[in-house]
Amino acid sequence: MRIASEHARSIVKSTAPALEKHGLAITTAMYARLFQNPEVAAMFDRAAQESGEQPRRLAGAILAYAKNIDKLDNLGPAVQRMVARHVETGVKAEHYPLVAAALLPAIRDVLGSDVATDEVLDAWGEAYWMLADILIAAEVDAYAAAA
Repeated sequence: MRIASEHARSIVKSTAPALEKHGLAITTAMYARLFQNPEVAAMFDRAAQESGEQPRRLAGAILAYAKNIDKLDNLGPAVQRMVARHVETGVKAEHYPLVAAALLPAIRDVLGSDVATDEVLDAWGEAYWMLADILIAAEVDAYAAAA
């Protein structure tokens, strides 16, 4: 499992105020990028997208992650809910690079390159993959248990 460096965790934590203010715009932009892939778009509940429920939920999850990146135990129940939802909708390890490729540019698009510098995006890349590894491992176990 990849672990985000202390430097990356510090940067991610410092972005929490910007995420609090712009998180919904970031997740909305991320989903617009992600849904250019019709196969991925088909995995999502369109009503939850159109109502804004899913982008709001993800924005809240990203904010919680940023605030708790140095104390991941606080996120246990949220991670379990995400894992259950991912297993229910068929999310697999191969989907995570697609989300990263949509999320990181969306952060820059919304926050601008003055705030979302290369250093900030690199830190978020480390943080993303740290969480992705946690989710992927838990999802493998959940799929195995369901089989």
